[in-house]
Order: sequence, then structure tokens, then C-alpha cells
Amino acid sequence: MIYLDYQATTPLAPEARDAMMRWLDGPGGTGFGNPHSPHRMGRQAKAAVEMARDQVAALFPAGGKVIFTSGATEAINLAIRGSGTQGTVSVSAIEHAAVLDTARDAGACHVLNVARDGQCNTRQDLPADTRLVCLMQVNNEIGTIQPTVEWHRKAKENNALYFCDAVQAYGKIEVTGADMIAVSAHKFHGPKGVGALWVRDGVDLHEVQTGGGQEFGLRSGTVSPALVAGMGAAAAEARDRMAQDADHVEALWHRACELFDGWEFNGSEDARWHGNLNIRRDGLDVNRLMSDVRDVMFSAGSACASGSGRTSHVLEAIGCSKAQAKSSIRLGFGRYTTMEEIEEAAGKINAAAKEQGL
Repeated sequence: MIYLDYQATTPLAPEARDAMMRWLDGPGGTGFGNPHSPHRMGRQAKAAVEMARDQVAALFPAGGKVIFTSGATEAINLAIRGSGTQGTVSVSAIEHAAVLDTARDAGACHVLNVARDGQCNTRQDLPADTRLVCLMQVNNEIGTIQPTVEWHRKAKENNALYFCDAVQAYGKIEVTGADMIAVSAHKFHGPKGVGALWVRDGVDLHEVQTGGGQEFGLRSGTVSPALVAGMGAAAAEARDRMAQDADHVEALWHRACELFDGWEFNGSEDARWHGNLNIRRDGLDVNRLMSDVRDVMFSAGSACASGSGRTSHVLEAIGCSKAQAKSSIRLGFGRYTTMEEIEEAAGKINAAAKEQGL
């Protein structure tokens, strides 16, 4: 099988797996301690958690703290709900459902428009009572890179906080400044079930779930040394090979663009992470395509919406008709994708599309 769905999840890095193994010990081992216990095994586990915290923090701006969570969705909820209840939350129209749904549920929600290229520009006004602006750095469906620096500045000018979903950016490109940033380990070759919220120094949050008061009193629950150790190792590996990974992705991107000549791009070709190729062929039956090319793992939209029957809100927001959105596919590739896999997958997808008369 050929895996081209890196926006949904990424293969676990060997370095992350190795870092996790000690903390998965069974009877007779010493690595299964609770990191919140005061005895020797607990202190050893806590040391592993704190080392991972430093590794994850190294890819964030200076002057903040890392709060471990069960994933980006929990981090997003902590940021939006924990930062206050009074005022409007302004979100871009192409945010992940975890942001959009949470913002709507949290109270007054104002949606920011995006252009056809997938960019959310700062020329639009914010409501006077905006307390929080939410704009992701790299879109999970079409890969567009947003002007986050400008939006952070605009939020400050409006006395609002700025939250950034950097799930698709962290470990791939520099994560730019914000007041709060959410990430998820399994998007940069770490394990599933663990993520983090970075909070700038001076930003006050209140806890969303009560309990034991772990993670600076903001996220109760026993921290998993195995999961955070894997996340930390994945972050360290991403930091060490960021330039190498980017060069590899760029080569794959250019070859993929050649192979899919004649398909239409969704979103900007330039202002995007080039590990995301979201393209369409008018009239394409994507369900049939996926059935005909079962040994290539790709997506008809964001993984969170697959199978829901809903048209992609991201593609609709950039002006695609329902028919165009439903004739779109997303190919995601990265560190462990080979050029041969890209070429073989493109051959199979193009052949299957040709069978549909396209």
C-alpha cells in the first residue's frame, strides 16, 4: 500500500517509538511509574515528562509554557473556553471543525472570510467586543499558509488574544508568534493520543476540566510518560531534520505537479505547505476513484469529515461549488514518502480517472 494521507496522520518515527518503550514496562520493570508520585519511580517518570516538555518547547517561540493534553482538540477547547466567556470569538471560515464548533458553542462567534486562494487577510473588521481571534497557520485540507504574524498584530490592536492551530505547521515550518498555540503529536511522526497547548507568559487561563490539578493546574489527569516521551522525541527529530524534510517534500511536490498536470489546484499554489496537494477534476466521481485505487491511501477531504456526507466547508469557503468540492482529492506526503510511491500512485489515480472518461 502507498500512504498519501499525511494531513490525517503521519507514520510513527522510529525515534519516537524507541523513546516510548521504556515507559511501557510491565511487571518487573521500572518504567511504569506515575509521574505525579513522589517515590523514585515517580520521579524518574516525571523527569522523562519534563525532558519531553523541553523538547516540545524548543519548536515554540520563547517565553511560554507547554501544557500536555490528550491531543489538539483538547488543547483547542482549553484555549477557547479557558481564556474567558465574555465577548466574541472571531474565527476564519476554514478553521478545523474542532475550532469552529468549539467557538460556536462557547458563545458569540464571528466568521472571517477567506479569498479564493485560501488566504484570510487582515483588511476585514473585527467586532468591537472580540476577545479572541482564531486563525490556523497551515490549513489541514488545502495546505494554505496564513498571515499569522499580521493577524497576531491585528488582534493586539483590538485588545484581543490570538490563538493559532499549528497542528499542520509544527515540526515542518517555523511556528510564528501567538498567545496560544495547539499542536498534536501524531501530525509530526509522534504517537496518537497526546498533544499540547503552548501558552505565552502572562496569558491567564482557567481550567476547563477539574480534578487533580496536574499540568500547572490547567489540565487535570495523569500524564502518560510513554506518550509524551514519544512526542518529545518526535519534536526533537523534526527540529533536527526540518530543512532536510522540507527539501524532500519540495522535490516530491514538483514531481507530483508534473504528474497531475491538467488537474485544478484548490487554494494557492505558492502560499501553502507543499506536502499538501489538493486538486480536482470536474465531473470526477471520487467515491468510485477511491474504490478503484484501494491500495493508495488518500483523502476526499479532511479526515474528520470523511464519510459524513457533508461538502467540505473549506472548499466551499474558497468559492468551490458543491460539484467541484465533491470532485476534489487531497494527497498528503512527507518524510517517509518515496519518489517511486508518488509516481506509482499518480499513475494509478490518473488511469482510474481516465476510466471515468476524464
